[in-house]
Amino acid sequence: MSLAAETHGFLSPTGVEIAFLLVGLVTFGAALVTVTTKQLVHAALWLVVALGGLAVEYLLLTAEFIAWVQVLIYVGSVVVLLLFGLMLTKAPIGHSPDADSGNRWAALTVAVAAAAALIWVVVDAFRTTWIDLDGPAAGSTGATGASLFQNWVLPFEALSVLLLAALVGAIVLSRKSKAEAGRATAGRADTGQATAGKADREGTP
Repeated sequence: MSLAAETHGFLSPTGVEIAFLLVGLVTFGAALVTVTTKQLVHAALWLVVALGGLAVEYLLLTAEFIAWVQVLIYVGSVVVLLLFGLMLTKAPIGHSPDADSGNRWAALTVAVAAAAALIWVVVDAFRTTWIDLDGPAAGSTGATGASLFQNWVLPFEALSVLLLAALVGAIVLSRKSKAEAGRATAGRADTGQATAGKADREGTP
């Protein structure tokens, strides 16, 4: 640590730090567009960019295993699940005025409060934590697997159940919309037959 500080200076950024900052700005911009765009498909695609940027950040932090998990699970599974949900619910591809609920200030307030709470929890949790540079890498397979299956088993399984419930909900909504469309078509057909029958009766002497 002292050798690196003497080589680069205390506030002199290295190439990795500059790349980390640039990728972080791109990721933040993609996340901002994700929650502000009114096109649902575009929001899902920008979410891919945001999650991919996080994977690059993990690579720059030498946490290769976490980076590939980010790509395989979030980019390869969660986003695909969202796209399937959009297709099953027949979400519009273009401009979606219904996607704006008009509660942007309330959403912004909640987002800022959640971000502040998350930052406070992380800073408080790791205030006195020191990384053992001589021990195993924090992002290695062994360390990550031990932490995941010892401390985070229940949240991991809860997330999988939540994703399954989202997919089942999308299927239920798509079946409901198809049933309503079928009833509407049948109603229009009955109305047309009744109108035609009335016209025939009126035309008969």
